[in-house]
Amino acid sequence: MRKGRKNKGIKRVLRLPDLDYAKGAVLNTLGSPESKHASQFATDDFVIWYCSEPRLAFNKTVVLRYRLELEAHRLAPATINLRLAAVRRLAYEAAGNGLLSPDLAAGIRRVKGAKKIGVRPGNWLTVEQSRALVRAPHSESLKGPRDRAILALLLGCGLRRGEVANIRLDHLQQREEHWAIVDLVGKAAHIRTVPVPDWVKPAVDGWLTAAPITEGRIFRCVSRKGSVRGDGITEKVIWHVVKNAAASAGTAKLSPHACRRTCARLCHTAGGELEQIQFVLGHVSVETTERFLRRKQRLRAITSAESSISKRCAAGRARFGAYLPQEKVRRLLLKAQSRQDWRALLLNCIESAGIES
Repeated sequence: MRKGRKNKGIKRVLRLPDLDYAKGAVLNTLGSPESKHASQFATDDFVIWYCSEPRLAFNKTVVLRYRLELEAHRLAPATINLRLAAVRRLAYEAAGNGLLSPDLAAGIRRVKGAKKIGVRPGNWLTVEQSRALVRAPHSESLKGPRDRAILALLLGCGLRRGEVANIRLDHLQQREEHWAIVDLVGKAAHIRTVPVPDWVKPAVDGWLTAAPITEGRIFRCVSRKGSVRGDGITEKVIWHVVKNAAASAGTAKLSPHACRRTCARLCHTAGGELEQIQFVLGHVSVETTERFLRRKQRLRAITSAESSISKRCAAGRARFGAYLPQEKVRRLLLKAQSRQDWRALLLNCIESAGIES
């Protein structure tokens, strides 16, 4: 009797050519250059790890092992979730092109990401620190006016690095007797108009006059001899401009995105509407702007409350002749809800400490 041939079915183990084909299919579905760059980096990292293991089946168990590998490197939850999202999209495209079983792809898409415990507030500057940062570049060469104009746009307009690098001279136009950056193409091809503050325009004009630049991109490379060359700059140049200015101003751990956050927080502190801040930053959803501002946590309010508690404890010491314990001070900070509660809580704290009035 003749034995029947086994049906191979759809592949379970993907080779490098199959992975490259699926990666190309994923990249073709993305329109933003930033999204393509991030997806390609995450996919290449998984492919290198996957090919280093001997004959692994591309299934849910393997993706879970990859997540444990990322957690072992102590990566941030956002980074881990970004890598896993790229792997899920890779499995989806592989199944769509007949390279992977749909059941395996469905199992991979059910892999949960890393939990985010807590929120990183990020870094931002005060008004005095922002002025010191803009004044930090030296004016001995052409780099000084250029760097001041870059910092002014980052702090005053809240632009991203790529937006500052690609801004052109024809973007600067007057609207309603006020200068603005018109039809600026930002992240995900989102077009918006950004108002230019009165103190930012002179900084940009100083660079345009010193260069001089009459068309094309506003910012150009400056050679060591002090001459302007090329037709633009990269995002890496803006990164170094911020780092050097922060070192000169005595500000640690400052990034270009921190300047963008500084612009948003200063506008909100000055009484700016949340919707207008959303338009300036170019966020599609106002919820993104709320998370960006971190409006729920107010560090200055906690600091003022602590100083108020210290003053009241000092008054209690002058009256009762003893310091209140530090633990009692913390309890006052947690329990007090209004000014009427201070006297009752202070008396309860004094009675529990055994201090006679």
